[in-house]
Amino acid sequence: MTDPVAYPRHPAHLDPYIEVLGPRMAVSFLVMFGGSPLWFPDDPRGRSAAEHLIGADKMRALGARMRSNLTEIPMPKNWLIRALHAEGLSVGQICRALKTSSTNVKRTLREAGGDKPPADPDQLSLF
Repeated sequence: MTDPVAYPRHPAHLDPYIEVLGPRMAVSFLVMFGGSPLWFPDDPRGRSAAEHLIGADKMRALGARMRSNLTEIPMPKNWLIRALHAEGLSVGQICRALKTSSTNVKRTLREAGGDKPPADPDQLSLF
């Protein structure tokens, strides 16, 4: 068994994927299918790459959470960069997995700064 990973907080629009698939499988699913339309059949029959990755039961459960059977899968690149980094991937591996530049990966990781929430610009500092 692998060590538990402290995944970064995910955006709310990823709730169905995280809740149904779990964070590790959601990362794999989003890397593979993010940014493309995907058909969620009412009765999966083992023909799709998505079903081979997550299984028929999870495909059915995830499809039940979607607005329609044909859904555009999100590509939350900034969250995926932080999640893949939390899994221990190097900058180069993240670049290849997400088809993005090392500049983008390094900037996203630097801006994340430990996954702290962004500072409110209207809030005054106590110190």
